[in-house]
Amino acid sequence: MIPNDSLEYCHDSHDDKPHEACGVFGVFAPNEDVAKLTYFGLYALQHRGQESAGIAAFEDGRVHSHKDMGLVSQVFNEEILAELSGTHAIGHNRYSTTGSSHLRNAQPAIIDTRRGKFALAHNGNLVNTPQLRQHLDDLGCNFDTTSDSEAIALAIGVEVDSGKDWLEAIEEALDYCHGAFSLTISTPDAVYGVRDPNGVRPLVIGQLDRGGYVLASESCGLDIIGAKYLRDVQPGEIVRIDADGLHSNIWQEAKPKLCVFEMIYFARPDSRNDEESLYSYRIRIGQILAKESPADVDLVVGVPDSGIPAAIGFARTSGIPYAEGLIKNRYVGRTFIQPTQSMREAGIRMKLNPLKDVLDGQRVLIVDDSIVRGTTSRKLVKAIRDAGATEVHMRVSSPPVTHPCFYGIDTDTQDQLIAATKSVQEIGEQIGVDSLAYLSWKGMLDATNRNPDHFCSACFTGDYPIEVPEMLKRSKLMLEKAAKSQ
Repeated sequence: MIPNDSLEYCHDSHDDKPHEACGVFGVFAPNEDVAKLTYFGLYALQHRGQESAGIAAFEDGRVHSHKDMGLVSQVFNEEILAELSGTHAIGHNRYSTTGSSHLRNAQPAIIDTRRGKFALAHNGNLVNTPQLRQHLDDLGCNFDTTSDSEAIALAIGVEVDSGKDWLEAIEEALDYCHGAFSLTISTPDAVYGVRDPNGVRPLVIGQLDRGGYVLASESCGLDIIGAKYLRDVQPGEIVRIDADGLHSNIWQEAKPKLCVFEMIYFARPDSRNDEESLYSYRIRIGQILAKESPADVDLVVGVPDSGIPAAIGFARTSGIPYAEGLIKNRYVGRTFIQPTQSMREAGIRMKLNPLKDVLDGQRVLIVDDSIVRGTTSRKLVKAIRDAGATEVHMRVSSPPVTHPCFYGIDTDTQDQLIAATKSVQEIGEQIGVDSLAYLSWKGMLDATNRNPDHFCSACFTGDYPIEVPEMLKRSKLMLEKAAKSQ
């Protein structure tokens, strides 16, 4: 594939969901085809980013890399992977948050230093990027991209060039970085995994039966290549994987604040958190939702894919039959081609199509994971009514999204978040349902079966665990006071 640096992807205007920033992967396995392992790891993490993909492999101090716009299966083929030989590698899937959707912002970022080249892949978002870039600019650094990820890499490069070893340089550079970051870093002789002190974005460690270790944003990235899940990289921890094995270094005190939306929506349901799948958590929030907000209906229908486990949980607890009433086109993603006006008016059917013979004449309760702007929900409700449903009720397996995210989720400005300006009743009227209810904030956290203080839920509360500069807040058009939705 010939890279085209002017290539831009069209965002799907019908996709009314928050988007994760990225997926990262790393492997140190001298006796394995590390490029192919990385490819399949990224393939399993494709849901975390669909704009670009890249791999950097290291062999005897040399780096072989390839990155381009598109899905993993579009960016790589057997011929390209064969050229990415090495003993260790890192990879990246990207959904742009900081930095536009553009080839030059594709990762891994590769930086040359006095100790040789290294590569970095980043999931998350810094909140002090302008200050960090100014600091690096004062030191004479040249920027090739507009991403905060390159700034992190350049900061590490500066510390290496000042004479520090790799671990010292990473620790020193990260002291300048504030915000959310889970990183995989490859140097000529090792792979590093890093999480910020709050652990906002996930990162896990796995081990291959044949020898070697793996890092991935989620455990599904381990499962696909047969790696055994060992543990999470801890908040504030740097792990080093080299020829001598796995080593741990705590560089900052842990203050855990995992993004709770990872539990609700972002991570794949087969990924694990605290030794159980996220599918189990999503079943539980559906069960709590049924207790908190029951409904007198004939069928419970989940919005594919992320609303289905909660819908099953709701059905189990309520005793109302669960039915598959919406069929998802699983091959719809980013597209270069804009739909026609008539197709845009059809809206939701590009991704979801209702089953008329299931819904006709029924009182239907649909379960979705979130409502952001309400545009998709309104079209979905209309499509279900058009399929013959006599009543349409909606239950949402998360609280109202009232505040934007600054830590690596691509959310609208606050004035575009429907729950920031409207009550639950007003939202229900706007999307056209007979009744609407959300999961409570307490129910969402109780269902984790963990310390509720260990999660970031700022998008529901406005309580940001990492201080956000006022200028950055203004960029999201923060309102004086969000509406009380609960």
